[in-house]
Amino acid sequence: MALYILYESASGYGLLLAHGLDEIGQNTEAVRSSVTDLNRFGKVVKLAAFSPFESALDALNQCNAVSEGQMTDELRNFLELTLPKVKEGKKPKFSLGVAEPKLGSHIYEVTKIPCQSNEFVLELLRGVRLHFDRFIENLKPGDLEKAQLGLGHSYSRAKVKFNVNRVDNMVIQAIFLLDTLDKDINSFSMRVREWYSWHFPELAKIVNDNYLYAKVAKHVDDKSQLSEDKLDGLTDVVGDEDKAREIIEAAKASMGQDLSPIDLINVKQFAQRVMDLAEYRKKLYDYLVAKMNDIAPNLATLIGEVVGARLISHAALFRALKTRGNTPKYGLIFHSSFIGRASTRNKGRMARYLANKCSIASRIDCFLEKNTTSFGEKLREQVEERLDFYDKGVAPRKNIDVMKSAIETVQNKGELLYIDF
Repeated sequence: MALYILYESASGYGLLLAHGLDEIGQNTEAVRSSVTDLNRFGKVVKLAAFSPFESALDALNQCNAVSEGQMTDELRNFLELTLPKVKEGKKPKFSLGVAEPKLGSHIYEVTKIPCQSNEFVLELLRGVRLHFDRFIENLKPGDLEKAQLGLGHSYSRAKVKFNVNRVDNMVIQAIFLLDTLDKDINSFSMRVREWYSWHFPELAKIVNDNYLYAKVAKHVDDKSQLSEDKLDGLTDVVGDEDKAREIIEAAKASMGQDLSPIDLINVKQFAQRVMDLAEYRKKLYDYLVAKMNDIAPNLATLIGEVVGARLISHAALFRALKTRGNTPKYGLIFHSSFIGRASTRNKGRMARYLANKCSIASRIDCFLEKNTTSFGEKLREQVEERLDFYDKGVAPRKNIDVMKSAIETVQNKGELLYIDF
């Protein structure tokens, strides 16, 4: 069976025919040893056809298509003109070696040309890449390198530009980090409680908040040194004089054991670490709120910054698709207060309605040139009206009337200069 090799160079598509494969027996090691020697490799691989790209832009488009595993019309025409015809109902007497399995699958799906991508083909392509300038006639020295350099810059520039414009990446990373911090702070706070409770067990019943408990534990230090003289300082930490007095009285009658100075130092250091994490979590949340108001102000106004950020990260839907499981009935918007306020029989309806409004808000945020929250506010009013409709039967406004009202509000604020109806 004849083996053709498709090579995508920076200058054009090359189709090469591999000879003498029966002698080599498709031995990868034999090919690998002959790759560096052009005389030996040239006896095995011969150029069958070459189709140059029309321009640098054409080369970039072809490169993008190949990287995504797609066959362009130009590539299809090139293969159909140069390869033997595939007769229907008969087994082809040749196969096409490609570097990308996805591209091979697409070629076979469209043209029924049998493709293969294995280690043997990759070794042949390695040799073709090394000696390709020798296969093309009338090619000046350095021409191929210039084409590769130009295409490499264009392809990289397009990728970098694409990633820079994807500012939602920052929101995705921030929400993931926020979830991680919540777990860590909760875990570390429980550890501080267990650790310091050996010394002052009564404090855990008086102070429930994890962040405040860490602050109090760091401030109190050795309970035996806690007296009325430290009431003012403890009041500043707790924010409540009565609770501060309760802590002092509990310290006097505490049943906890004494800790050595080195143990107390470690407890205080760990409590400080919990406080630092909690403070950083607040700053990260403020950053997420500001970022969401820049990226998706209407979505954030409609459903909230945190839930909106989770929607942007596509967590629920794509995880379900990847694992071939059922997509969630409520999904991420289940955490919205609107779903919580709906009755049990109307939760599903409310979730679908809210998802529809989130979709509208996301599209507005995507295509609107100037940031505004007016549409999000009107969409939120619609959701409130829908809740009243389910609870009290009050008919909500029509969607077109609400959108016209939102557009008028935006125009009055001077946030939108022109709208094409």
